[in-house]
Amino acid sequence: MKNIKAEKFYDKAFDWVLTNGPSVIMGIVVLVIGLWLIRLFVVWTQGRMSKKDVNPSVRPFLMSLMGAALRVLLILAVMDIIGVKMTLFAALVGAFGVAAGLALSGTLQNFASGVLILLLKPFVVGDNIITSGQEGTVTAIQIFYTLIRTFDNRDVIVPNGQLSNQLIINTSREGTRRLDVDLKFTNNIDFKQVKGIINTAIDKTKNVLATSDRRIGVGELQPDGYIVSVNVWVNAHGFRDTKLALQECILEDLKDGGVKLPGM
Repeated sequence: MKNIKAEKFYDKAFDWVLTNGPSVIMGIVVLVIGLWLIRLFVVWTQGRMSKKDVNPSVRPFLMSLMGAALRVLLILAVMDIIGVKMTLFAALVGAFGVAAGLALSGTLQNFASGVLILLLKPFVVGDNIITSGQEGTVTAIQIFYTLIRTFDNRDVIVPNGQLSNQLIINTSREGTRRLDVDLKFTNNIDFKQVKGIINTAIDKTKNVLATSDRRIGVGELQPDGYIVSVNVWVNAHGFRDTKLALQECILEDLKDGGVKLPGM
């Protein structure tokens, strides 16, 4: 009796091997070759990222994400070749994906935004930006947040998801900025005299660039006087210091020239 049962077992096992053996062997071959190809592709992609100067902070995340996604697809393909039914597995993966997406929606948004910022580079570390009512220098760009140090030495942590949905003004990307100063004078003060004094003050101020775009003119006429608009170009970094120095120099030169501003 035991021999009969053993023979039936061996017969069923032999039939299973004949029926499914080729599929299992093919699945194993596909798995081995697929893992080898994925490894080659990841190495090649990493080299391309280095040549394209992709931010080093984002490379490990992209490589891990790409490798994991390709391996999951390979395993699914191998299971399909072997003949494993994927209906229940696909349903479980889908349900888990929906639950995880809902629970981590904000985190995933910050992650995706961080990757885009590092890849597209709307700003880089060292740039001066204005965003979310804050102005300062970018000191770090992480996957989930960006660190901004304001000019009064406060560290502001801004989630990357917020940066991707708001206006960002990059004040230092072009390297130079136009500095505007408006001064009011009464009608009895000669504009030519004022213009000459301001020109001299600009020439004496450090860090004001010697460009042909310097402008000094009457910006507005008013019943009790006129507004003189001064436009000069300065380096983006150090903009505030240059503005303070220029205004101080103009004020001193106007006083030395006998020109008074209203209320002085």
